[in-house]
Amino acid sequence: MQIKICGLTQPQHVTHAARLGAAYLGFVFFPKSPRNLLIETARDLMVEVPPGICKVALTVDADDALLSALTDALPIDMLQLHGRETPQRVAAIREKFHLPVMKAVGVADEGDLPVLDEYARVADQLLVDAKPPKHATLPGGNGLSFDWRLIANRRWSVPWMLAGGLTPDNVAEAVRLTGARQVDVSSGVESAPGLKDEKMIAAFLRAANGV
Repeated sequence: MQIKICGLTQPQHVTHAARLGAAYLGFVFFPKSPRNLLIETARDLMVEVPPGICKVALTVDADDALLSALTDALPIDMLQLHGRETPQRVAAIREKFHLPVMKAVGVADEGDLPVLDEYARVADQLLVDAKPPKHATLPGGNGLSFDWRLIANRRWSVPWMLAGGLTPDNVAEAVRLTGARQVDVSSGVESAPGLKDEKMIAAFLRAANGV
């Protein structure tokens, strides 16, 4: 099981998640998020990440100027696009910045599934997330899940990761129902918005790994 802890803001939580075996660590660059980071802060966090763990920069409808600022200043391993980026935009970002791209796609019902195939043709990975409420200010990290049976044992042409409302209490069931081999958590291991909890991180990793 490959596990991503997203929305990290404190060095002790970066160290904790890495030590416990997270495969990906996510850092948010979106001003509306309680997990948003300045580039200088993110640099200090990323240098603490051990080799072999993927450092993911999450952006939302970012323009080339922001992406250039991030990729020039930070040791990013992967870009996560969590906005309304079209398949054409995803392909353009991948070509311009020469980094693997993970595209987040919100799912609420069966009608949301076909677009996953479109993004699979241009992205390196998919993040299958819960679609945010209509008037939500955040595209993710809302603590909402979707009906996991919609994607039970689905496969795409690229690796995919399950997200959306996962917690230490439900991740094992989510994995069982979907067959996911990668999972992502942010708000599900927080004691308050943007504040990670070390015990919850540890519990999530144990549960996701079936321990």
